Amino acid sequence: MTPNDPTPDAERTRPSTEASYGIPAEETGMLDWEFVAERLRGDRSYWVTTIRPDGRPHARPTWGVWIDGAFHCGGERTRWVRNLAADPSIVVHRGDSEEVVILEGEAERIDRKRVGEELIDRLEAAYRGKYDVGDGTPFFRVRPERVLAWSKFPTDATRWTFEK
Repeated sequence: MTPNDPTPDAERTRPSTEASYGIPAEETGMLDWEFVAERLRGDRSYWVTTIRPDGRPHARPTWGVWIDGAFHCGGERTRWVRNLAADPSIVVHRGDSEEVVILEGEAERIDRKRVGEELIDRLEAAYRGKYDVGDGTPFFRVRPERVLAWSKFPTDATRWTFEK
């Protein structure tokens, strides 16, 4: 765990679903937050799903970085960014369907005016280090509202719920 990925102040429980999925009721075997942070930090690409103005979902792959307990991605004038202008709801999903992390939240548009130089400089440096390109602003920050994760479904299926 790195200093910028502390265990969040979130309720950690089992996901609720139909009994036939076999998710255990007991807390033993649930994942730690480090599982989530390591995978979101280490992945090269992610799937994001936004909602079009007419209510239809829109999914696409994107690049991003995990910094300070939040997912950050960038873009301008794309379909998904236009969708976020109408509805900031977003789902971020790892590309891996075995070691799953699904982050649900709202995307907040950030730039130098809103958050200052230091964070934007860190985001730019993280993009250069990870992708060998700068992303440019604006960025979108997604702070988790709910996270689902598992690596040995159903035995370690875990849900974190954050207060808004």
